[in-house]
Amino acid sequence: MLYLSLKVLHLLAVISWMAGMLYMPRLFVYHHGAAVGGDASETFKIMERKLAKLIMRPALVVMWLAGLALIWVQGHNVLTDIWLITKLLAVVGMTSVHMMYLRFIRAFEADERPKTGRYFRVLNEVPTLLMILVLIMVVFKPGL
Repeated sequence: MLYLSLKVLHLLAVISWMAGMLYMPRLFVYHHGAAVGGDASETFKIMERKLAKLIMRPALVVMWLAGLALIWVQGHNVLTDIWLITKLLAVVGMTSVHMMYLRFIRAFEADERPKTGRYFRVLNEVPTLLMILVLIMVVFKPGL
């Protein structure tokens, strides 16, 4: 029962986090196109800040804690399961992208335009590709 409860918690957190990870770059694209100091720019600042603090950050923390608890409950030796190592590396990469988003939020808060709109459109694909890698590792468990 503990395992299944942790799995549900982990999946709920992953879904919430991924929603933010996929939506935030779109906000950046639109924010980049908004006039500095204008109403739209100020609205995007609020949207970005709330998405990051109220949804993405808590989901990230719960995802990591529940995921590590799942590993512990199952008794996995992280050094022997190639699929799990690959998954964890992809999640570390996605967490790094999350941290990058926070730097962009701070830059937009300061009315800077840190990158181009095209950059943010391309950045939107990174979490998608990492998510695909994670799903492949979890479903097929290559190396077992």
